[in-house]
Amino acid sequence: MEDWTSRTLLLTGQAGLECLQRAHVLVAGLGGVGSYLAEALCRAGVGQLTIFDGDVIKASNINRQLPALTSTIGRSKASVMADRLLDINPDLRLNTIEKYLKDENLHQIICQPYDYVADAIDTLSPKIFLLSDAVKYGHRVVSSMGAGGRLNPEQIKIADISETHTCPLAFLIRKRLRKHGIYGGFKAVFSEEPVMQGSQIYVENEPNKRTTVGTISYMPAIFGLYMSSVIIRDILSETLFSETHENY
Repeated sequence: MEDWTSRTLLLTGQAGLECLQRAHVLVAGLGGVGSYLAEALCRAGVGQLTIFDGDVIKASNINRQLPALTSTIGRSKASVMADRLLDINPDLRLNTIEKYLKDENLHQIICQPYDYVADAIDTLSPKIFLLSDAVKYGHRVVSSMGAGGRLNPEQIKIADISETHTCPLAFLIRKRLRKHGIYGGFKAVFSEEPVMQGSQIYVENEPNKRTTVGTISYMPAIFGLYMSSVIIRDILSETLFSETHENY
């Protein structure tokens, strides 16, 4: 079989590919954003991933999440994604955590050495714990803001969290992080498009969430792919790649 990394090698050069293969990235959350993010990192040749998500696949996930199929409803998102990632790259060094993590449990995960921490969690409290700990441990971080309630991918931007605007989730995150003494210092993927009226409802008896927001198939995927681009480009910048391939 042809070496599956050959096209990546052609773009990045040997030094860039080896840098990706040495990298270890934490992906927190494997929904519409995180599943595409994890797969893009795996296909790019990132050598080690730690993935975690405590949720199971529901029928309502099928419109936007990679692991969500009629045949996988009821299964663990982390387990389905683990099978998928290892089917892409059997040599991937993969750590899988199939439970909700917050507070002290998150501390135990975040204190590990990572080349990047990617936050694709969609509930506020564990998202804040993850981000505050990751910043305090000195990790490079990229975080997804709200992808729901929007249709226009041309409005998606990448900026320091302190420079985000329009997005209600980003506002809450900035507000909560200030209580932890954090005002910036990590990248966020967000949309300048206002949330569409009528796209959000309040829900009851749902663990870890108060609202449900309408989504379209491509928006969470694009958020996840933007996040993967941030991680991959930053990792590649550590090599001579930027000097020999000026247009990446």
